[in-house]
Amino acid sequence: MNVIITGASRGFGNAIAHVFAQNGHNLVLTSRNEVALYNAVQEFMTVYPAITVKAKAFDISIKEQAQAFGQWVLGLKLPVDVLVNNAGLFDPGSVYNEAEGTLEHMMAVNLYSAYHVTRSVIDHMIAQKSGHIFNMCSIASFKAYANGGAYSISKYALAGFSTNLREEMKPFGIKVTTVYPGAAMTDSWAGSGVDPKRIMEASDIAKMIYAAAQLSPQACVEEIILRPQLGDL
Repeated sequence: MNVIITGASRGFGNAIAHVFAQNGHNLVLTSRNEVALYNAVQEFMTVYPAITVKAKAFDISIKEQAQAFGQWVLGLKLPVDVLVNNAGLFDPGSVYNEAEGTLEHMMAVNLYSAYHVTRSVIDHMIAQKSGHIFNMCSIASFKAYANGGAYSISKYALAGFSTNLREEMKPFGIKVTTVYPGAAMTDSWAGSGVDPKRIMEASDIAKMIYAAAQLSPQACVEEIILRPQLGDL
C-alpha cells in the first residue's frame, strides 16, 4: 500500500506515517519545512528499512504548489492507495479581533490545500477504481470555542468538503473518511502548560486511521471522532 501524507514532518502527519510504516506500507510525504521533512525521512528509512519512502517539500497552502505536489505524486507512477490530507495550522484569535488576513490564511492552509491536492490525484484514483481519502478536520469543525475564530471556520469548511466528496466518490469505489480529533499532544500544545495526560496522544488518532484503512472494500468509516477521556478543554 502506498500512503500519501501531507504535513508529514511532525504532529498527526508524522504519527500517521509511523503507524503505516511499522505495518510495512510505503510512504509518499510532503511538508512545507524541507529540513524537518528531510529529518523525518531519515528517521523512517532508518527505523523501517523494508519500506520505500519518497518525499519532497511543497507549500501546499499555495494553489500552484498543491497542484505541483499532486503532479509529482502521479509522476512516481504508483497506485494512490491512501491520501491523508493532514496539512493544517492553528492561528488563535476571534472573528472580531484577529489580524487582517487570518481567515484567508487559515482557509488556504486548512481547506484549499486539501481541495487542490485531492483534485490533482482524484482522476487517477477514479481510473484505478479504488483508494481511501482521509481529511483531518477537528472538533472545531462542529463546536465553536473561544479564540477559535478563523481556524474553526476553516475546519467547518473542510468538513463540508469531506462530506461532499464522500457522496461524490461512492460510485467510483473510493472511500472518504472525515477525522475529527479533539486535543492531542502535538506541537500546537507545546508550551501550553496542559498536562500531557489530560489530552490524547497523536498516535491515538493515527491508530484509528490505520484501522479504518484496513476494512473490506464494502465498508467505509465515514467519520472518526476522538476526544480526551475527560472531554474537551
